Amino acid sequence: MQTLTRIVLSHRRAVALIWLLLAVAGAATAKTTIGRLTTNYALAGSPGYVTNQRIAALYDNGGAATPTVPVITLPAGQTIDGRGIAAEAGRVFAAGHAVPHVRIADYATTGDRAFVTAGGRSTFALIFTPGNQPDTLQPADFAVARAVQAAAPAGWTVRMTGLRQLENTKPAKQGTAVIAEAMIGAVGALVVLAFVFASFLAVLPLAVAGISILTAFLLLRVVTEVTDVSFIAEYLIALVGLGVAIDYSLLMVSRWREQRARGQDPVSAVYAAMASAGRSVLLSGLVVSVGLLALIALPVPFLHGLAYAGLLIPLVSSAVVLTLLPILLATAGQRLDWPRRHIAAPPSRRWSGWARGVVRWRWASAAVGLATLAALIIPLFSVQIGLPRTTSLAASGPARAGLDTLLAGGVPSGVLTPIEVLTTGDTRVLTARLAALPKVYTVVAPSSPDYRAGGTAVISVLPAAEANLPTGQRTVGTVRSATARDPAVLGVGGVGVEIIDFTAATYGNLWKMLGLIALVTFALLAVAFRSLLIPVKAVALNFAAVAAANGVLVFVWQEGHGSDALWRVSATGAVTFWAPVFVFAFLFGLSMDYEVFILSRIREEYQATGSTPDAVVAGLGRTGRLVSSAALILALAFLAMSSAPSTAIKILATGLGAGILIDATIVRCLLVPALVALFGRWNWRLPARPARPHKRSPARMPAPDNASPKMPAT
Repeated sequence: MQTLTRIVLSHRRAVALIWLLLAVAGAATAKTTIGRLTTNYALAGSPGYVTNQRIAALYDNGGAATPTVPVITLPAGQTIDGRGIAAEAGRVFAAGHAVPHVRIADYATTGDRAFVTAGGRSTFALIFTPGNQPDTLQPADFAVARAVQAAAPAGWTVRMTGLRQLENTKPAKQGTAVIAEAMIGAVGALVVLAFVFASFLAVLPLAVAGISILTAFLLLRVVTEVTDVSFIAEYLIALVGLGVAIDYSLLMVSRWREQRARGQDPVSAVYAAMASAGRSVLLSGLVVSVGLLALIALPVPFLHGLAYAGLLIPLVSSAVVLTLLPILLATAGQRLDWPRRHIAAPPSRRWSGWARGVVRWRWASAAVGLATLAALIIPLFSVQIGLPRTTSLAASGPARAGLDTLLAGGVPSGVLTPIEVLTTGDTRVLTARLAALPKVYTVVAPSSPDYRAGGTAVISVLPAAEANLPTGQRTVGTVRSATARDPAVLGVGGVGVEIIDFTAATYGNLWKMLGLIALVTFALLAVAFRSLLIPVKAVALNFAAVAAANGVLVFVWQEGHGSDALWRVSATGAVTFWAPVFVFAFLFGLSMDYEVFILSRIREEYQATGSTPDAVVAGLGRTGRLVSSAALILALAFLAMSSAPSTAIKILATGLGAGILIDATIVRCLLVPALVALFGRWNWRLPARPARPHKRSPARMPAPDNASPKMPAT
C-alpha cells in the first residue's frame, strides 16, 4: 500500500487524466453498450435449446418466444356461434399474416372449441411472430397488433395479451430507466454522506462512484464482444456499482479524516489511510470478485456473462478508490473538509454502548442472532423455481384486461405458454395421444402451411398451468416423457423446457460454486487475518445470511407478503429461476465487505490492547456507524433498482437489499461481535508453520478472556 500510494501521488496528473479519459469514453459508448445486452437466458446445447433453435430456424417464429395472444370480445348479445361470426373472427386473426413468417392457431384454423370462452362471447388466437427473444417485444409483435385491431369490425374489442405483453406493458427506452434509478440512488447516497461527513467531503465518494460506473460500462463493451451479457448487467453496474464504490470511498475518507484529526497533514494522512483502510478495500474487492467468479463453475453461459460483468464492479471500484481517491484527498481533501474541518471523529458513543452490551451478554446475543437467521431461512425450504405467474406481471392495462377476459371465461393462463412438439410423423395420432395427458388444456396442430416447414410439423400443447411455473413444468416433463421414445418426434420446445434445463444445470451443479467460494474466501481471510477460526466463522455466517436473504425473497414475492403493498405486484408463485443463485454469488462477496471492515479494525485494536473484549468494543465503536451508513447507501441503491419495470429485476433487487440489511444488522453488529467475544484468543490462532513467515514484532500478550474488559472512554 505504501509503494502504491507513493507511485500514485508521484504521478497525480497522469493518473487523474487516465481515469477522466476512461470515464468520458464510458459515457460516450454507454448507449451502444446497453444496446448490445441480451435478454436470452437459454442454455446452449441443452435439448430444449436445440429444439427451440430448430423451430425458430424452420419457421422463423416460436421456439423460446411465447406467442402474441389477441383476444376478441364481441358486443353484448353476440356470440361466436352467431351466423358468420366465427368466420369473421378467423378473418380478423388472419390479418396478422400481413407480417411475414407468422404462425396462427385459432378457432377457425383448428375447429377446437377450447379457443372460445364460456358463454361464447370471446375468442382468442395464438400468433407466433418472428424474432426469437423470450422476454422482449419485437417490431413484429406491434405490427401484428396493429393489423389485427385494424381488421376488427366496429364494436368488436381486441386486446393483445401474452407473457411478453404482460411483462412489457410499456415499451422501454434503453438506458433511460436505469439512469433515472441511478439518480435516485445517488440522491439518497448524498443525503447519507452529508449526514456522515457534515462537509463537502460528501461529494468525493459520489465522484469516485461516477467514474467507476462509467469506466465499468466501457469495459462491459469489451466483454460484450467476447460473450453474451444479460440486460441485468446495466442495473448491476449502475446501482450496485454506485453502492460498492461509495462504500469503499466511505471507508477510505473516514480513515483519512481520522488521521487528520490526530494532527497529520493531508499527504501523511493519505499514507496512513491507505495502509489500513486501503488494505481492507483491496481485500474486500478480491472477496467480492471471488463470489462472482465462482459463477463460472456453473455450466450456464447466461451466468458466465453476468459474472464477467459483475466482476467489473469490485475491481474497477477498488482500483479507482486506491489510485484516484488518494490524489483527491491529498490535493483537495483539506479544502473540501468544510465546515467541519479538523473536528475529531471519536468512537460512536451509541455503538460503543451497543458493543459493551453484546460483549457482556455474548451468549444471549449469539442465540438471538442465530434464532433470527433461522426464522428468516425457513421460507427458503418451500421455494419454487420458475418465472412469475402471469397475474403478477401487470396489474392493469390492455394485456391484463385480455388475460382477465380469458380467465373469466374459463380459459387457463397456461395457454400463454404453449409447449411446442416438433415432429415428422402423423400429427393426428400424436395430437390425440398428447391431448389425453393429465393437466393438458388442449392440443392443436392446424393443417395450414404456416404449421408445416421442411418436412416437419409443429404441435402446440396448451397446458392448464403456465409452463413457467413448477406446476406447468411438470406438464412439460409429462409431454417429454410421452414423446421420448417416438422416433418421429424431433424434440419438445417452448419457454418451459428451457427453464427446466437451466434449473437442472444450475442447481444440479450448485455444490461446485459453493465449494469454490468457501475455499477461496477461507484462504483469503486466513492469510489476511492470520487466523483459522475467523475465516470459518465468516464463511458459515455468510452462507446463513445469504440463505436468509433468499428466504425473505420467497416470503415477499413467491408467497406475496408485502409485494402487493410495496410494488403493486401480487404473489408471483415462483422465484425467477436465475435469481437465487445470482443473489448468492453477488451477496456473498458484498456482505463480506462489512466482515472485512469490522474485523480489520477489531484486529488492529487487539494488536494494540491485547484484549479481545476491549478490541470488540473499540472496533465496533469505530466502524459501527460506518457499516450502518454503507449498508444504508447500498439498500437505497437496491430500493432504486426495485423501481425497474421488470418483475424479475424487482425480485433480484429485493434479495440483494434484504441480504445487505440482514448482514449489516443481525450478522455484523450482533453475531460477529458476540462470537468474537466468545472465542476470545482463539480468534487469532494460526498453526505455527503457516504463521511463521508473517510474524512481525512481538505484540503485547493478550489478557485472559475472562478478564474484566477495560472499556475505552467515549
